[in-house]
Amino acid sequence: MDLLIHHFFELTVTGLAIGAVYSLVALGYTLVYGVLRLINFAHSEVFMWGTFGAVWVLTALGAGKATGLAVVGYLILGFLAAMLVSAIVALILEYGAYRPLRKRNAPPLIALISAIGASFVLSELMGLRDKVAAWFGLDRTLADYVGRPRENAVAPSLVDSHVVFQLGDYGVKNIDIIVLVAAVVMMVVLDQFVSRTRLGRGIRAVAQDPESAALMGVNRDRVIRITFLVGGIMAGGAAMLYLLKVGVTRYNAGFILGVKAFTAAVLGGIGNVRGALLGGFILGVAENYGSALVGTQWKDVVAFLLLIVILLFRPTGLLGESLGKARA
Repeated sequence: MDLLIHHFFELTVTGLAIGAVYSLVALGYTLVYGVLRLINFAHSEVFMWGTFGAVWVLTALGAGKATGLAVVGYLILGFLAAMLVSAIVALILEYGAYRPLRKRNAPPLIALISAIGASFVLSELMGLRDKVAAWFGLDRTLADYVGRPRENAVAPSLVDSHVVFQLGDYGVKNIDIIVLVAAVVMMVVLDQFVSRTRLGRGIRAVAQDPESAALMGVNRDRVIRITFLVGGIMAGGAAMLYLLKVGVTRYNAGFILGVKAFTAAVLGGIGNVRGALLGGFILGVAENYGSALVGTQWKDVVAFLLLIVILLFRPTGLLGESLGKARA
């Protein structure tokens, strides 16, 4: 308890920062579930591929040596690279793993098993990336850019961490601010996209009633592609923020983070965009508080225990409103 009291502001700010990453990844889970009623367990690997996309591009460009305004340019390039890679992987996942099953009217359980299998395939492809590169006849020196398999890949350090202002006993760092502000901006943009745009209305229509939406001229396959694309873009943004905060990634980096992001989606109300945002922030702060109270080794236990307790009283999550019923 003393640790929580004396480091309250530090635990809160850092919890919100990592919670912002959970929220952005959780958006992919909640969007796909809202439209397809499918838990896309491979979404965590979409996030992981985004982290490597950013690392590869920034390493190839020598971004670690940047100074001044060049840092801003490299940050933007890092975001674009992560979003592009994650979006491409998400679309390949939809096209190769889920669409064939959908065309054959496969039972939901088969799609779920396919999602788990796709998750392992994407993870192991990254773990064996040196062999994959060799299949395509690429030079072995490519390892200087792609990193050694099954080892941590270190992202170039773009932002020198320093204290911007004091909040109680904690000096809030510039990286904390960048992560929180960027995440909130992305969340607001997505919320407005789903609520106000024509494509967003199409997503909500398919989520609410696919048959009626089809009769009204909504192309369901197009909406599903857009849903995976948007989810991938959000995961890519989360990947770059994760690198800014943590600094390293590896082939299985998405596993625990993906489980927590899915937990955040369920916590806020699966299929609810704003619920995913709320769930991520709550989860990030709660696990920090819990680790201060009972020890860091119990950090993951606290996160999932919180989920169980909340679902006992709110089985549909904190907000509980599905994507299809979201207000415009």
